[in-house]
Parts: sequence; C-alpha cells; structure tokens
Amino acid sequence: MRVLVVEDDRPLAESMTRGLRENGCAVDQAFDGVDAAHLAVTEPYDVVILDLLLPGKSGLDVLREIRAKKCSVPVICVTARDKIQDRVTGLDLGADDYLVKPFQFSELLARLRALQRRSPKMTPVELRVGNLVLDPAARTVTRAGKAIILTAKEFSLLEFLMRRAGTVVSRTAIIENVWDMNYESLTNVVDVLINRLRAKVDKPFGKSLIHTMRGAGYCVREEDG
Repeated sequence: MRVLVVEDDRPLAESMTRGLRENGCAVDQAFDGVDAAHLAVTEPYDVVILDLLLPGKSGLDVLREIRAKKCSVPVICVTARDKIQDRVTGLDLGADDYLVKPFQFSELLARLRALQRRSPKMTPVELRVGNLVLDPAARTVTRAGKAIILTAKEFSLLEFLMRRAGTVVSRTAIIENVWDMNYESLTNVVDVLINRLRAKVDKPFGKSLIHTMRGAGYCVREEDG
C-alpha cells in the first residue's frame, strides 16, 4: 500500500511514517497543504492521511480541491478537532474516515485495513493463488500450509502481485505502488526483490507461481497441469 502522510508536526509525521513502513507501506510525506494537494492528484496513492490544520492551505481546502479534480483516493482526516460538526464537514467534503488526535497507532492501522476492505480493487481480504495464501490483516503468508517468513517489503510486493493475480504487472507499476518517491530509478531493486521472493515462495515447493513476462513485467498465477 502506498500512503501519503500529510502532517506539519514533523515528529508525529516521522512517527507515523516509521510505523507504516514497518508494516510494509510505501510512504511519502507532505508538511503543508500546497504540496499535499499537488501530490494527492499526481501520484498513485492508495490512501491519504490528512491533517486538517496545515500551513499554506487547510486540510479541508486540500480535500475540497482533490475531490473537485475527481480524484477518488481514500482520505483519512486526522485532527485534534473533536466536535461533531468538524467531523460532519470533513465527511461531507469527501473524507472516507476521521481520526481524532491523540490516537493509538494500532487504530490507524485498523482503519487502513477497513478502507482496503471497502475498496473494490483491494478485495478479497484473503488472497489465494493455488496453494499460496496471503492474509493482509494478520500479515501472514503460507503455501501448502507451511508458513513463509517475509520482510515488510517482500510482503508488500507479494501482496501487490497477488491482488492482480493473472495480470502482467510492469516494473513501473511495481515501483509506483511498492516504493515511495525516494526510489532510485537506476537501481535493480525490483529484480532483486523478485528473486528473493522466488527463493522463499517458489523454490522450496518445486512449482513456480511468480513468472517473468519478458519485456513486460511479472505475473503471479498458477500454471495449468
């Protein structure tokens, strides 16, 4: 999942970013409303975590602007404002959820998972390809009933591929959705990570589910026969 964290309190932004990355998310940051409004409509985020009290442009103005541009990215408003009318205003402007500060990070993760379940491109909750099973909420992977231990980035890549099972996914699409803006395009991290996944997901089981489509990208699918 690729997330944009919009928060002008830098220690809080860094704390959320660190926690999200530890849970396998690719995270970009914006510290003011102007940058947030630009990034939200130009980058392929799965969700925007949006503080409402921002310099340059308020969070509500950011929300109003991105919805006016027909950008449907899910938005979780995060703010110290806890009055009912504040929440109603944010939801009426197009927010998908509302989280009042201070909050437990576990609650933020739970709300992200809830957004995933409601998003058509994110279903089903449990992903299966052949005897490979990935549970996004529990963050577990098994094949033929045997647990597979993955790093956060390996898990994110496998989840991205499995959500598009049977479809060829380009390296560009992988980079845009699994890595953040700090990705260095001249490196071969995608190939390296694919090889690491194959060593854990395919090699021990004697049958490949991760396929290279030469010149096009990668695909997770079960071969016939």
